[in-house]
Amino acid sequence: MKTSGAWKLLAGIPRLLLLLPVVAAVLLVAIGVYRGGSAVKQVQEVLWENNQLKQAITNLTDAGKIGYAKVIKQERDPQGRVLETTLKFVETARDDEFRKVLEKEYTIAGDVIHFDALVVKFGDKMVMDGQKKSLFLWRRVYGEMMPPAKGFPIEEPGGLPKRYESLLAELPLGQQQEFWDAIWELANDPDKLRTYDIEAIYGNVTYQKLRPGRVYIFRISATGQVYPEVVLEI
Repeated sequence: MKTSGAWKLLAGIPRLLLLLPVVAAVLLVAIGVYRGGSAVKQVQEVLWENNQLKQAITNLTDAGKIGYAKVIKQERDPQGRVLETTLKFVETARDDEFRKVLEKEYTIAGDVIHFDALVVKFGDKMVMDGQKKSLFLWRRVYGEMMPPAKGFPIEEPGGLPKRYESLLAELPLGQQQEFWDAIWELANDPDKLRTYDIEAIYGNVTYQKLRPGRVYIFRISATGQVYPEVVLEI
């Protein structure tokens, strides 16, 4: 009888093995729900339940000039086949359009260059004065001969943009990082926008055929559109 019982136990092992993936899947789902709920609550606390953050967003002013670009050189590659544009891109301070907060150089094939910005529009609940406010984050720059995904980054996703460094200065550094992490994450998950009273997060790409001797000043319209203003370099 003991031997028969042992054989029955051994015979049942294959069934247990078949059930293991199902049990594992259930556990993974449970863990995912738990973590997802925690993440949602964390983002909600950062974006909704932080009066210091709401006050900072309330103090946002209209952007106006947000940066400029100019051609350093424009010449064909060593084989003489492709025109290459080397440009300098400058992002300016939020409270002083003449102060640089970011400066980078790029060499891109072609002379038609795309500049990609991310616009974040906050709703009434996220500000204290009832006025809608917006953030403008530069994402990348690329030429018409390359896919956008291969573009060169301007601001690093998840990073703390220099333009808004002083905006959250009164918040602990950890909360500042959580805020920017949440913004970049929500940019990839539009379904969550209504939950956190963000009216929209959308991309705004403007492009221009660049020429030496000109400065391309980027401004933002009242409706949140980025556009270049071309002036002769002095």
